[in-house]
Amino acid sequence: MPELGNVLLNLARAAIAREFGQLSPPAADLSELHEPGATFVTLIQGGQLRGCIGSLQAWRPLLEDVQDNARNAAFRDPRFPPIGDDELADLEVHISVLSPPEPIAASSEAELLERVRPGVDGLILEDKGHRGTFLPAVWESLPQPAQFLAHLKQKAGLPADHWSDSVRISRYTAEAFGD
Repeated sequence: MPELGNVLLNLARAAIAREFGQLSPPAADLSELHEPGATFVTLIQGGQLRGCIGSLQAWRPLLEDVQDNARNAAFRDPRFPPIGDDELADLEVHISVLSPPEPIAASSEAELLERVRPGVDGLILEDKGHRGTFLPAVWESLPQPAQFLAHLKQKAGLPADHWSDSVRISRYTAEAFGD
């Protein structure tokens, strides 16, 4: 729904701009904004990742989730320094609205790789206190399922060849909006 995407992008930008004392007009009030929603906000500067923070489970209204994740991506992503007001004009904002995660039953990595839908699935990997996720958009840079999974394991703090009987994998889809 394009209107929802435009509203979410405006909300994310306004949430970041408010941190610099900039005011923006109120966003359209769509009923979907008050329903629980899980989002990831990804910030791109000069073609490079500048921040990405999100929620994997819908536990608060979509409106709050996107605003908080936008501020967190801009100012609290531990991989990057907080953005400066001089970066705001050139900052690309991308928002992914996630479906509820669903487990993927697989007794081996090969079985898992057969069940994953490249270009469609975002994955959550959990094992032994480690957890990581890749949004479906990551398939653009890691198009091979084995490569996608190996990098996800590393993001979760596990070796690329890790597999155990306790590995849990869930999938979700995402509706993406962006600049």
